[in-house]
Amino acid sequence: MSQTKLSQSQQILLALNEASQKLEKHQKRIDEPIAIIGVGCRLPGADDPAAFWELLRNGVDTVTEIPADRWDVDRYYAPNPDAPGKMYTRAGSFIRQPVDQFDPGFFGISPREANSMDPQHRLLLEVTWEALEHAGLPPDQLWLSKTGVFVGISTNDYANLHAGYSAEELGPHFSSGTLPSFAAGRIAYLLGLQGPNVQVDTACSSSLVGVHLACQSLRTHESDLALAGGVNLILAPESTLGRCRLRAVSPDGRCKTFDAAADGYGQGEGGGVGVLKRLSDAVAARDPILAIIL
Repeated sequence: MSQTKLSQSQQILLALNEASQKLEKHQKRIDEPIAIIGVGCRLPGADDPAAFWELLRNGVDTVTEIPADRWDVDRYYAPNPDAPGKMYTRAGSFIRQPVDQFDPGFFGISPREANSMDPQHRLLLEVTWEALEHAGLPPDQLWLSKTGVFVGISTNDYANLHAGYSAEELGPHFSSGTLPSFAAGRIAYLLGLQGPNVQVDTACSSSLVGVHLACQSLRTHESDLALAGGVNLILAPESTLGRCRLRAVSPDGRCKTFDAAADGYGQGEGGGVGVLKRLSDAVAARDPILAIIL
């Protein structure tokens, strides 16, 4: 028996139904929730995610006087905001770990190269490794994987500290050790990653924009896994001096957001990296799901 031909109207209805299904599938794909399956962080008053959660729960104030290993507070401090070459704040939020502590051999880096590396680069390597451990992902299993790196980093205090040094004094690794773009590239090189590699500088929103770009990369299947976060260390007085000239910094080092007493922002430092994955993939792999980005 010969197959009955579909009428023109039936063909149109089938085509519309197929197009509708494709559109629905595409919409689900671009709107898919993103799972956070691991976190590594080093923040004022907290050296890991559990400690940071407790800090938030208990409303701990982490503001302290600027540590002596950063600069001589008395030399630069003056309460008068118009005093030339001075800053009117003595406070901020700083990590507890000395910024010169780093185990280069663990990451296959020579001590000579490590001396030329911005401590921000070093901290990023440490918290990235901790984030992967937190997610239960052996770093060697990511080799040649479609894993993207999205790092928010915008300050260069370490390079400023070496202004005036000769090329011989700086050594061959200084450029790669201080350029912000190399901070993201170093992670990809260490782990052998084949996904996008992006350094983001949108000032205070850098790490948030990095997470946004990571989610986009996962939803378009450009990446199957993403490492997203940011780092900021306050190592030299020049940037704080400049912000004080703008009256941008709060004298007591504390933010008072949306408050009538707001008088600038409190400077802080630290580093953090999240391991991101499409929710469907995280569920299928039985990954630990800490939170979901919608």
